[in-house]
Amino acid sequence: MTLPKVYKTEAIILKRMNLGEADRILTLYSPNLGKFRAIAKGVRRPKSKMGGHLELLCHSALMLARGQNLDIITQSQTIDSFPHLRDDLWRASIAFYAAELVEQFTAEHVENYPLYRLFLNTLRWLGEAQDTEVTLRYFELKLLTHLGYKPELDRCLGCNASIEPTTNFFSSSGGGVLCPQCREREPLTRPISLNALKVMRFLGKSDYATASKLKLSAELSRELEQLMRHYIRYLLEREVKSVEFLDRLRREG
Repeated sequence: MTLPKVYKTEAIILKRMNLGEADRILTLYSPNLGKFRAIAKGVRRPKSKMGGHLELLCHSALMLARGQNLDIITQSQTIDSFPHLRDDLWRASIAFYAAELVEQFTAEHVENYPLYRLFLNTLRWLGEAQDTEVTLRYFELKLLTHLGYKPELDRCLGCNASIEPTTNFFSSSGGGVLCPQCREREPLTRPISLNALKVMRFLGKSDYATASKLKLSAELSRELEQLMRHYIRYLLEREVKSVEFLDRLRREG
């Protein structure tokens, strides 16, 4: 089958890298093509017509021409620039963190439409969220689910018994919960409180409209954050760079 020399797609700009004096290589995430890279020629010139439509986190309609190594963006038009993110450093930083997770967890040219919709919706939800921490935990759990890393939260990974309402233990290497009796089988576990377990189950089974009504105490929110960070770090085998900036913003209030 011969591929068309010119094609259209919508995409969200995940990452960019300068090339030469005026060009950029963009990492894009699209509904049908998954993650891919393309060149935007001349986009850094002051008079470039495409520049404003190819900013980070911009949702744009693109026309591309097939290239020898990377395809070339020939036209771009903004669908949504998410202005609420541009005006709020904290919400913007969460959005960049979400973009980094999508970029790090996905291989090029692997379609994952549910993940695309989740990411796009998360950029919208961040503008209206009362509690951005809930939005972030929801995004993380659903992202892992769409990628095949949904944690087991109902049965013990060791003995397969139903999890009892007590303090259990989360295993990042196993991808789920261990009962107190089976904890010794896994050296790297973290305690997970009953409330944290309930919240993770609730977020995993709810749509966003329902999940967004959740109210979390500061202590519970911090526990969930640490559990998810530890699990994500284990899966990626590296730190997520934008986490450090999120922590700094939180410390500075």
